[in-house]
Amino acid sequence: MLLKHTTADVAERKALTVNPAKTCQPVGAMYAALGIHGCLPHSHGSQGCCAYHRSALTRHYKEPVMAGTSSFTEGASVFGGQSNLLQALNNLFAIYNPEIVAIHSTCLSETIGDDLAQITRKAAEEGKIPQGKTVIYANTPSYVGTHVTGFSNMVAAALKLLAEESESVSDRFNIIPGWVEPGDMREIKRILKAMDVKFTMLPDTSDVLDAPLTGKHMFFPKGGTKVKDIKTMSSARKTFCLGKWASEGGGEILRKLHQVPSEVLDLPLGIRATDRFLQAVSKSCGAPVPDAITDERGMAVDMAVDMQQYFSGKRVALWGDPDQLIPLTEFLVDLDMRPVYIVSGTSGKAFEKRMTAILNEAVPEAKFANGKNKDMFLMHQWIKNEPVNLLIGNSYGKYIGKDDDIPFVRHGFPIYDRVGHAQFPTVGYKGAMRLMEKILGALMDRQDRDATDITMELVM
Repeated sequence: MLLKHTTADVAERKALTVNPAKTCQPVGAMYAALGIHGCLPHSHGSQGCCAYHRSALTRHYKEPVMAGTSSFTEGASVFGGQSNLLQALNNLFAIYNPEIVAIHSTCLSETIGDDLAQITRKAAEEGKIPQGKTVIYANTPSYVGTHVTGFSNMVAAALKLLAEESESVSDRFNIIPGWVEPGDMREIKRILKAMDVKFTMLPDTSDVLDAPLTGKHMFFPKGGTKVKDIKTMSSARKTFCLGKWASEGGGEILRKLHQVPSEVLDLPLGIRATDRFLQAVSKSCGAPVPDAITDERGMAVDMAVDMQQYFSGKRVALWGDPDQLIPLTEFLVDLDMRPVYIVSGTSGKAFEKRMTAILNEAVPEAKFANGKNKDMFLMHQWIKNEPVNLLIGNSYGKYIGKDDDIPFVRHGFPIYDRVGHAQFPTVGYKGAMRLMEKILGALMDRQDRDATDITMELVM
């Protein structure tokens, strides 16, 4: 459905969200669980909930996403889903033989008050969890939070339930990469390996949701963080949490329970945010940044200089997750663009503080909002009042792009109408170059499309 009837009159809304810039907690919990090796996510609720969560991830990553469900019926909805979950665990281990099952709750199971900790203990006591297998659980009701919250809750739950006490400190570091694509996780690992840093990343969806097609069936892909490695994250020297919203919770668990220091950094998206990431890692690990990575930075800066004449003054509207939007907004400002409208459906007071710091002097006319009722409808209303030159965000922005004839760069989650985005990073200096190429391509395509026979240029 297109949005031709969107009004330019912005009215305060207290109880209505139109086209939200978010999705629900269990989607994020399922994605985080898939980043654990040999893990089968399990949705404690109805079949319909599980089907939606799986389809959201499958449509974005274009990969089959496996998950179990407690398959609530009317009886479980009234009397509780304990018996359903106990039977489900018995079936999952007997039929699919996962290394670990990661249970997340849903609106229904949370509303009726199912106690996942108690049910998991009962399953262990009754022998429904085989020797050497593991079950973890996270509370992720959809009526609060967003997919980012669910991701954070599942990562924190994995660390709380799996990380073991340690009397010694290892020479390893922890990386909680936040909700980024498998290609981004692969790029972060490449950079750290180039710096000769020993690390454990949780979660790690590379080689899970971008696994190669080999012609051989593997029920559980080769990727993901192994349970034995998660257990040792409590002995790390430090945890780097990339993104406050998605990653800080896991770092806090390790700090409180195991005294592992943690540092929250922005996602290394754009040149300055990547600089801060590398500087923090280098300082903490005593690892110099290799010349090859420094050269990549020089290439990104050179590209930014070459493209600046095309970027300068272009007005941009963007939406998505706060961990993505903060460094992306900073990057656009550095490119001399004007990010004038920014919306996120995920709450958090820190968002306003960071956006104010980035935009207050550089783009004083900018409008930004996050949390309840901050949605794509509001974004469209702002654009109706004063247009923009470019849209950056997930697939739901394509309707605004079509209705208002605005170039559109897809970024973030979910992207349902394109293929290949999960394989290519937008973090690091290489990611910055890819973003710049995509942005310039969209702007140049628009220029060509609008050109007349006389104004059409070969060299632009």
